[in-house]
Amino acid sequence: MARESEFLALDDRALRAVIGPNSRHVALIEDAFKVLVEAPGGGVSINGSARDRANARQVIESLAKRADKGAEVTEADVRTIMGTIRGGGVSADPMALPVGKRGAIVPKTNAQARYLETLARCELSFGVGPAGTGKTFLAAAYGASLLRRGQVDRLVITRPAVEAGEKLGFLPGDLNEKVDPYLAPIWEALNDILGPEDVQRRRDKGEIEAAPIAFMRGRTLSHAFVIVDEAQNTSRLQMKMVLTRLGEGARMVVTGDPSQIDLLNPRDSGLAHALRILRDVKGVGVLEFEAQDVVRHAMVERIVRAYDADAAHDRPRPDLEERVGK
Repeated sequence: MARESEFLALDDRALRAVIGPNSRHVALIEDAFKVLVEAPGGGVSINGSARDRANARQVIESLAKRADKGAEVTEADVRTIMGTIRGGGVSADPMALPVGKRGAIVPKTNAQARYLETLARCELSFGVGPAGTGKTFLAAAYGASLLRRGQVDRLVITRPAVEAGEKLGFLPGDLNEKVDPYLAPIWEALNDILGPEDVQRRRDKGEIEAAPIAFMRGRTLSHAFVIVDEAQNTSRLQMKMVLTRLGEGARMVVTGDPSQIDLLNPRDSGLAHALRILRDVKGVGVLEFEAQDVVRHAMVERIVRAYDADAAHDRPRPDLEERVGK
């Protein structure tokens, strides 16, 4: 098949985004589509077969459009766009989710749609709010879609094991058997999305990994999608430690409910602290769910609203035990 060259004109901002730091973005495009991309000035030349050039051109044009909108272009963005195009998509929609056992996975509320947009746009996302809003399920679905399309190499799932006092050694079984009960909601989501056999196969290959937060210390998580679940129960030191595990080509989502802190000292919650100091940091996105976003049984929404109303009272009401003891 004849290999020819074509030139694509780009302005300076788009050109920098396409080339990437140390020419990393160009190298990824060349490896993925077996083309040669050069930057003689004023744009890029693409050398390769007609089909490979067309695929590479779609990636470059998508990156250029993102740069023209003023958005930062990261390696994760490049991988996302390439994965979509290699999968036969006509446009790079980072919000595309796989089809689960119960049909296509789509956002059920406006908040869920904004949450998916945040996951697609930001390297570090926070999804916070009451139980039943879909924040953990959608994080797992989004991570599974990236893994299935080859846009990340690994899906890493972690959470604090406060219920076990972070000391899992006394529990029976290997690490997976110790940790799995604490990650049941995520395993249920992944089994629904990928199927139990595929989940187990990917776990055996190391493509899906689960571990308590204490096991993240000293690691660098590159080319991975990281889910930090039940983050309201991390300490400030744990939160800083896990957030700084992000490596090249990685993204992370932190989920939790600030109203369900199980720490002895709730003021030590790493989630609340991180939200306060990182909300305006470049590359960080925060989506806060509310009671009306609950998608479980309607009773759950009413329960959440009742507890929220009680917590909002300025004057604390004595518990039943306190009244009985007097």
